[in-house]
Amino acid sequence: MRQKSSLFTIFLIVFIDLLGFGIVVPYLPSYAVEKFKATNFEVGLLMASFSFMQFIFAPIWGGLSDRKGRRPILIMSLAGASLSYWILGIANTLPLLFFSRLLSGTAAANISTAQAYVSDITTPENRAKGMGMIGAAFGLGFIFGPAIGGGLSHVNYALPAYFGCGLSALAMVMAVFLLPESLQPSRERVTRGRQIGPRAILKAFTHPHLSLLFVIFFIFTFSFSCYETTFPLVGLKKFGFHPAQIGLWFAYVGVVTAGIQGGLIGRLAKRYGERKLIILGVVLTIIGIVFIPYSPSMMILGAVLLSLGIGAGITNPSLSSFISLSTEATEQGSVLGMSQSLSSLARILGPIWGGFGMQHWGFGFPYLTCGGLLALALLSGLRLLNARVVVDQPIA
Repeated sequence: MRQKSSLFTIFLIVFIDLLGFGIVVPYLPSYAVEKFKATNFEVGLLMASFSFMQFIFAPIWGGLSDRKGRRPILIMSLAGASLSYWILGIANTLPLLFFSRLLSGTAAANISTAQAYVSDITTPENRAKGMGMIGAAFGLGFIFGPAIGGGLSHVNYALPAYFGCGLSALAMVMAVFLLPESLQPSRERVTRGRQIGPRAILKAFTHPHLSLLFVIFFIFTFSFSCYETTFPLVGLKKFGFHPAQIGLWFAYVGVVTAGIQGGLIGRLAKRYGERKLIILGVVLTIIGIVFIPYSPSMMILGAVLLSLGIGAGITNPSLSSFISLSTEATEQGSVLGMSQSLSSLARILGPIWGGFGMQHWGFGFPYLTCGGLLALALLSGLRLLNARVVVDQPIA
């Protein structure tokens, strides 16, 4: 009962936190242009600054949570998120707007700590289900957040920021009063958790299991973020979709992904195991990615995006679970932080590749290259995915 209560609480905290982030996404570029006369390049930097800080701080927060516990890191990061939205609301210069996004990205790097919390309170058999709940909260935040933010921005550009500030403050209060610490004090945790930095990262990438898992995780996120950036252009040029229709297609994929992660992934993992699910998920993702620009009708496009949504819903929590299962208990925060850091880096590079490839080589090129990279990553990892997980090489 306590485990279920803690899982539900961490689900609500992540959902509220990501809802606050999703609220500012649809209006931030136009806000920067209209109020601060930002150039297109400055808007790109503004949007990338969030992911850049996640890339830097995800392993730092994860490693600190191995030392200090998950609860204080979550509380501190949620307080930082609330402050970042308040600064966004009062920003009267472009540098202050950048500062708010840098602070917000720093705070949002707490997802690895939330995943480490889940790994603390779940058994190996239920690990994928717990990671799926985090993924579902993440997906639902991105489904409902932009819709709310878009509506509030019609009233006032500062209103969504203040709403996000309140949501993060609510999540922080929930963490203070409803979330127990998941780590028990131990000498091993204190001494091992201190080693955070380049040496720990290098050790992780030379680990026989984790290195390939990191590669698959990076390429998967790279490909999905490439789709997120280029699909509006494909929808506009090929099908004549207007922005509202594109938003509905994104919501369609998001609902499918969240449904898999929130309701089915636990049962699927118990029946088939994470290895088979990763293989199935990546194959479905490849089908979804490759055929998007070549869909001859909206019905076919719907089937292709369904494949993508199911693939993403299966792959993400299964990879996170398998990474966790391949990691010692004292290093969960650090290693999951590294995986989230790679995810942030992929979200910086994927859109750049998608836009560049589409501009120079046409609509199909980014999707074909992403599908090819996913296939290579999967083939490289098949031997690992068919092997037994043995946690025998400490990271730090």
